[in-house]
Amino acid sequence: MTARTFAALAEEVLSAPPRLGATRLVCVDGPAGSGKTTFAGRLAGVLGADAVLVHMDDLYAGWTLTGAVARLSAGVLRPLADGVPGAYHRYDWAAGRFDPGPVPVPAAPVLVVEGCGSGARVLAPWTTLLIWVEAPSALRLERGLARDGAALEGHWRRWQRTEAAAFVAEDTRARARLRVDGAAPGNGSGFTVARGR
Repeated sequence: MTARTFAALAEEVLSAPPRLGATRLVCVDGPAGSGKTTFAGRLAGVLGADAVLVHMDDLYAGWTLTGAVARLSAGVLRPLADGVPGAYHRYDWAAGRFDPGPVPVPAAPVLVVEGCGSGARVLAPWTTLLIWVEAPSALRLERGLARDGAALEGHWRRWQRTEAAAFVAEDTRARARLRVDGAAPGNGSGFTVARGR
């Protein structure tokens, strides 16, 4: 397995030409529980002030993918493509509704978007780098239930089916330029590239 550092990846991203106005869009996609949030957070941390991080979890209307990419495009990506700041309304999972106050998204050199659906084909013209994070299904479910509680197992299993269908329809893994092994132990400064196609 090949090990890489987040510092080297950050340099690669910053040296690439922007495709979203003056912003380089990095999409971190993959199944729930694979390690996308951790990966994206570490990359954004290394990029520092050059990066803004947006989570697709804040754009889902609950346990559904429907509308999330459209909300991301309309509120965040289209404005950034036009060179102006974007914004979105964060979904409040406890209240079951979107917050009325917008979350601003400045036109930073890098926008990291993590979550299922961030690698949708419709976003490809704006995307500088699509990253796929994967891990075995049993480990992903275990992580999810440890985080969200066993009472949500039914939601998690339905979500796994929903996202699997979306990944097939979008051909997400095959289109990713970088594939990451989310099950491999990490030290915080690096990650392991996944094997195979």
